[in-house]
Amino acid sequence: MNSLSDILTSPHLYSAAVTLLLLIALKAVLAQFVTQQPLAYFSFYCQRLAEKVNKASNSPRQQHISGFIAIVVTLIPLLLILGLFEAFIAIPWLWHCVLLYLALGSFGLSKSCQAIARDLVANQTYLAKSKLAPLVLRDTEQLSVLGISKACIEMQLLRSTQLLVGVGFYYLLLGPLAALAFRLLVEMHYAWNIKLPRFAYFGVCVNQTVKLLQWIPARLFALVLWLGTISQNPILYWRLVRSKFFSNNNDLLLHILALGLSIRLSGVASYHGQKVRKPSFNDQARQPQSTDIIHASKRINYALYLLLLGLMLLAIISYSISGISP
Repeated sequence: MNSLSDILTSPHLYSAAVTLLLLIALKAVLAQFVTQQPLAYFSFYCQRLAEKVNKASNSPRQQHISGFIAIVVTLIPLLLILGLFEAFIAIPWLWHCVLLYLALGSFGLSKSCQAIARDLVANQTYLAKSKLAPLVLRDTEQLSVLGISKACIEMQLLRSTQLLVGVGFYYLLLGPLAALAFRLLVEMHYAWNIKLPRFAYFGVCVNQTVKLLQWIPARLFALVLWLGTISQNPILYWRLVRSKFFSNNNDLLLHILALGLSIRLSGVASYHGQKVRKPSFNDQARQPQSTDIIHASKRINYALYLLLLGLMLLAIISYSISGISP
């Protein structure tokens, strides 16, 4: 109990919660006007690095080792430089804001998904595919309306979990440098995804690292999504998904959302011409349609709003208990 009281009365918790809320508001506003990709150059760097060190002629073990070394030589020097640079900053909180701004993902996913849904409703399938392609790893050329809808829904769910919930969680827990480190690992995971044949071994290390770090934030977001089914049949839904709670993957998130929307999610997907069979969730339900993109976006956003409400309450409680001066 004392440890909980110490956490709630910590000035760091109050200032971190307020800073996170302000940065989220700022990025949400900017997302309405500009496409934000502050880490695009880092993604480009990851691709070029893999071309240099990930040789197809190497054995699987060598590719495993190369993937691990690529993480070390990229992440550790960068974090050391950023950490040391803070000592020369006259206003530390401003530097923390910059790091958190870089770490947080874009809040324009809902806008992008709505644009894709509108194109599908207008039978502009080609436009929908062109807008979806930069956001997903899977092949989009042969996707039907059903496939586009499913890929769009899953993309928004997983990216929101990783780039918003995960980043915010590690910021509150360990600070801005940890939040940025998590985001950089996620970007490496995107660039070196093991679903692509050439990264099947090279990307294993970063894949497992991100899965491990994402476990708690993903479970937290999954529980909030489950609370959103309170008007449906939450007890039954929990019984259906509880076996996935301790799994080290995204099955819990996808299954809860599929049940909440009464649609089928996941299944077979094609990556660079190779079909990958993944578990299918809520098999007895119908396949998703273009309108389900909007419904899914609303449900995901409502869950994010609930987390923001919880964050505001946390800041208020911390402020009230500790008596921090404004």
